[in-house]
Amino acid sequence: MEFWEGRTVADISRETCRRFEQQRGRSAGTVRRELGVLRASINHAFREGRLTRTVSVRLPERPEGRDRWLTQAEALALYKASMKEPRVRLHLPLFILIGLYTGQRKEAILSLRWAQVDLRAGLIDFNTPGARRTNKRRAHLPVPPTLHRRLRRARERGTELGFVVHENSQRLKDIKRGFNSACIRAGLANVTPHTLRHTCATWLMQRGVSIWEASGYLGMSRETLERVYGHHHPEFLQNAAKALN
Repeated sequence: MEFWEGRTVADISRETCRRFEQQRGRSAGTVRRELGVLRASINHAFREGRLTRTVSVRLPERPEGRDRWLTQAEALALYKASMKEPRVRLHLPLFILIGLYTGQRKEAILSLRWAQVDLRAGLIDFNTPGARRTNKRRAHLPVPPTLHRRLRRARERGTELGFVVHENSQRLKDIKRGFNSACIRAGLANVTPHTLRHTCATWLMQRGVSIWEASGYLGMSRETLERVYGHHHPEFLQNAAKALN
């Protein structure tokens, strides 16, 4: 707001977008998201007839995808550390397991209710009933056996309509503080709740799961999965290497 306040749409150009990026002093990914919102707002105003034309909003280059994922030993260390955190030990371990075994985003896990979990059929629907679908797709997937056992035990402590991951039956607004504390206890650096999604995607690729099936399980586009995680797949570029043998 400090940069754009007082300017009109006519002032938006490649040069002003460059200056905004310099003055903002944040990562290219952050600036790209913010300018993306500006571009979407302009396009919306044009469609609604409030502007006679659109203007071009220059976005920084898309940053490389993060490649930080957890090994099995690191994941186990994080899980054990989460159980030693007194305030969060009743919900943080479950959050970590759901993240590792389903690869869903933090918000999808925190908003998950027991009504969306069918333990008898072994299915989870991460799509909140009645909520508008967005580009951040949520999956409807089978529950892995290890997670199924943990969910059954957690279900005995909850209510049928309550949140799966909760604190005193209340929905958690965020889990960052307890998660960071567990990472420090486990000796892990550069790990966030979103790292659990990276880890699940990486493990699926390393175990040779097809791109088509893994993308459906994660609720991720095949293009993104192949671009960011495809190099972990055991068959990555193998045909090309064999052709040169």
